[in-house]
Amino acid sequence: MSIDVNNESGTEVDEQAILDIARYALARMRIHPLSELSVIVVDAGAMEQLHIQWMDLPGPTDVMSFPMDELRPPMKDDDEPPQGLLGDIVLCPEVALKQGQEAPTQHSMNEELQLLTVHGVLHLLGYDHEEPDEKAEMFGLQAAIVDGWRAEQGLTGPSPAPTVS
Repeated sequence: MSIDVNNESGTEVDEQAILDIARYALARMRIHPLSELSVIVVDAGAMEQLHIQWMDLPGPTDVMSFPMDELRPPMKDDDEPPQGLLGDIVLCPEVALKQGQEAPTQHSMNEELQLLTVHGVLHLLGYDHEEPDEKAEMFGLQAAIVDGWRAEQGLTGPSPAPTVS
């Protein structure tokens, strides 16, 4: 799996954890091991510009996903996953910090960025949360991936609550 993490935010973030949880999520979703993903960490100003340009919404947001090859997880266990360029995930640590502090289970900026990375991966794979059934499926999968990764890392304590973006 080729995953690039590029921190352009000026904020120190745990790039290794972002890389690791992205790799875990893609493996868990059975995405081809030669697929490519880019994760870009930007400041609030850059995120606000992207949010306005692509969503026509004001202010910065927490995560944005820009799919490329529209890869999807294989439907059956014996199907061969397709290979390709997944796309870009853009994260904003300033928004992540605020969300982590305001969450019912308060958590760190880095924990929120890990959750948002999984959220972004799922969006790249075609998951959405516009409708209640879609939201239940996506957020359930998101929680399972984050919990699985945290358990594999030996991390204790409650996982971050699901993020709505």
